[in-house]
Amino acid sequence: MQLNHLNLCVHDLTEACTFFQNHFDFQFLEQRKDAVAVMSDGHGFTLVLSNPRAFKRELMPYPEDFHVGFLQKTTDQVDKMYHRLLEAGIQLSQKPRNMRGSYGFYFTALNDILFEISCPL
Repeated sequence: MQLNHLNLCVHDLTEACTFFQNHFDFQFLEQRKDAVAVMSDGHGFTLVLSNPRAFKRELMPYPEDFHVGFLQKTTDQVDKMYHRLLEAGIQLSQKPRNMRGSYGFYFTALNDILFEISCPL
């Protein structure tokens, strides 16, 4: 079984699409007004971004430990991703480090969604 899509609720579809395109190489596929945008990682995974306000609902905060993780193959790739995000002006509160059998870092973006970039050690 393979996970093939995920829906993330965001405040601003344009900002979220740009974020995933510029920092994680997702490709924009389509957008339905200000309600839903669909993106692909080019490897069979579809990211759906939705704006609850377009459906007359409020965006609820994600649970404290909810996060989106991006797995890298090497520590060098994690370091390169850290510097790429830093140079793009993303607020990073911690540098990559060893943590629970992996090497990586966390940061928040897109209205407090937690992101993890890591690789196994």
